[in-house]
Amino acid sequence: MTCITRLAVLVLMVGAFVSTAFAQSRSTASGQAYPAKPIRLIVPFPPGGTVDIIARLLTPRLAQEFGQQFIVDNRPGGGSSIGAELAARANPDGYTVIVVASSYAANAAIYKLPYDPVTGITPVTLITTGLFVAAVNPSLKAANLKEFIELARAKPGAINFGSPGNGSAPHLAIALFQQMTKTGMVHIPYKGDAPALIDLIGGQIQLYFGGPLVMSPHLNAGRLRGLAVTTAQRSRVMPELPAIGEQVPGYAAIIWYGMWAPLGTPKEIVSQLNQAIGRILKQSDVQERFRSEGMETAHSTPEEFSRYLAQDIAKWTKVVKDGNIRID
Repeated sequence: MTCITRLAVLVLMVGAFVSTAFAQSRSTASGQAYPAKPIRLIVPFPPGGTVDIIARLLTPRLAQEFGQQFIVDNRPGGGSSIGAELAARANPDGYTVIVVASSYAANAAIYKLPYDPVTGITPVTLITTGLFVAAVNPSLKAANLKEFIELARAKPGAINFGSPGNGSAPHLAIALFQQMTKTGMVHIPYKGDAPALIDLIGGQIQLYFGGPLVMSPHLNAGRLRGLAVTTAQRSRVMPELPAIGEQVPGYAAIIWYGMWAPLGTPKEIVSQLNQAIGRILKQSDVQERFRSEGMETAHSTPEEFSRYLAQDIAKWTKVVKDGNIRID
């Protein structure tokens, strides 16, 4: 091989090396080396609530999966709508995600949002599902759900029910219950579970739908009487209580929590997030923690979560319309 030939080969080799290095640098810049920096996980509620607990349970494990921090960013307000809009408007580069609750579907059913709650986002996965516990003041002359329905039908307007806010998920769950049982009760909205439970125990209201975590201490102490859970069939979370769906066929009001990202987030990144969460949800300590909070893990594909969202929003939109529910 002549010197000229050797020089030509060397030039070609150097050129190939430079081209490869340049391509790799562009690959990293375009996001294929994701993640190259910490990821923001928006929680549209204050610290300490269920969504915040879920986020802080996931973030250290996601950090282990990706080798980058997942930073919880609490953005409460508007029944979770403020944080959701912030997420919807974020740069779709994979560095902003949000964990939402079933109140997301309730908001979509009631408010005109500045983005489409199904097609204007990129679903990642359903994370977990739960239920509400229907509980009454022990002084109420209704030992079970059947007797409660009979009492409510016999005395329309005589029973007050509370909720943690007008248009909240528990409010809509009871509205659906009223529509399906043809009962007429009076809604008393509160600013959260705590003040409503004080009045339920005190007898100012007679019915409340709350999560197992907040209801169980009062049920165990005899301060409240559990009638049923809001599932279609009896749940292993609280197997001692019947399901409303057993007495009222077709009824179900499920609490759910899921993750989505801004519209346009690359499919490859969504797939990485989805698969990582799937692996985390299979961990026994994670499953045990969720069960202690009254929930079950519920990993899904992005497409399944998208369909779930659409169905849930359509369901509660009908409840809002049929019940003429308005937010002042």
